[in-house]
Amino acid sequence: MMKRLCDVLVASVLLLLLSPLLLVIALVITWSDGGPVFYRAPRVGLRGQSFRMLKFRTMVQHADRLGGPSTPDGDPRVTPIGRWLRKHKLDELPQLFNVCGGTMSLVGPRPEVQHYVDLYSEEERVILTVRPGLTDWASLWNIDEGALLKGSPDPEKVYLETIRPVKLRLQLAYVRQRSFGTDLRILLHTAIALARGKGARPLPLIVEKGV
Repeated sequence: MMKRLCDVLVASVLLLLLSPLLLVIALVITWSDGGPVFYRAPRVGLRGQSFRMLKFRTMVQHADRLGGPSTPDGDPRVTPIGRWLRKHKLDELPQLFNVCGGTMSLVGPRPEVQHYVDLYSEEERVILTVRPGLTDWASLWNIDEGALLKGSPDPEKVYLETIRPVKLRLQLAYVRQRSFGTDLRILLHTAIALARGKGARPLPLIVEKGV
């Protein structure tokens, strides 16, 4: 209950403070190609329930019909303004509305598409027992997924074989060790990572040492 209260309070304040920036981004996206401002990404959340995760649209319309869910740097589906938004993580800001609405939390495992959730083992399904979040240990470790996938002839294979196993290990670690203090540490590391434009420290080491 306390976490939920903090989520709503912090997200509401951030939305209020960032409202001029959100409006400018919305206008620029509309002006750039006349398409919709938001992308409502289908995701799986708490207890396996489906919901729509809001993001500023960074790709051409109907991009999901032109390629898979993994998006390397240089993906031709990404618009010019979209590249800038992704670089600075500004495309994720509308998820504050998800936090206020209760489908997401400030801190928690990043929500996945149904295809990847269907691959969960019985042990990994514990991830669905907590509300998904804007950031977690895995998000920090993998803060620039596009760069890791860039140049790969098969981004989906790289994601499944290289990124996803570590991501799941970090998400499981969060679920098992979650606490108010852990959430504060993740938020602090997220602020540092965004300021530097990269992960603050090797995140698997952070989790293993319980820092």
